[in-house]
Amino acid sequence: MASNRHLGRIVALQTLYEYEFRVECEDKDVTLPDVLDRNLERYKEAIGDKEYVEKVVNGVVKDMKSLDETIQPIAPEWPIAQIARVDRMILRMAAYELLKLGDLVPPKVVINEAVELAKAFGSDNSSKFVNGVLGTAYRTLAGGSDSADTEV
Repeated sequence: MASNRHLGRIVALQTLYEYEFRVECEDKDVTLPDVLDRNLERYKEAIGDKEYVEKVVNGVVKDMKSLDETIQPIAPEWPIAQIARVDRMILRMAAYELLKLGDLVPPKVVINEAVELAKAFGSDNSSKFVNGVLGTAYRTLAGGSDSADTEV
């Protein structure tokens, strides 16, 4: 199940990245369900928990403004619009999971998964940035301990 959920997060990240990019490019034909369905179809044999992917994707899009407002004070030197798109999406996904799905996934797992996504899809410094922001989020928002080692 763990690898299924990891692949699910990859599909969620790809979906959110593509959707935001196409919306910003004023693509009149883009719909979130179309992008999500196409991406899920590609991995239908490997992803067992499609509902989780749908919950993350739809939740991030629905709560994007409040997620950004939650992330911004944690990374004040980086306005949301200046954070690389892939890092921004990873942070939004992880913030959503921490705040809304904490009963389904332990916070340290969320953070570790986000760091792994940043390593795989971000720049050289993405994983450190994501780990730092989410470590602070864990301590301040989710009530985690200050001594928590959150990185994989």
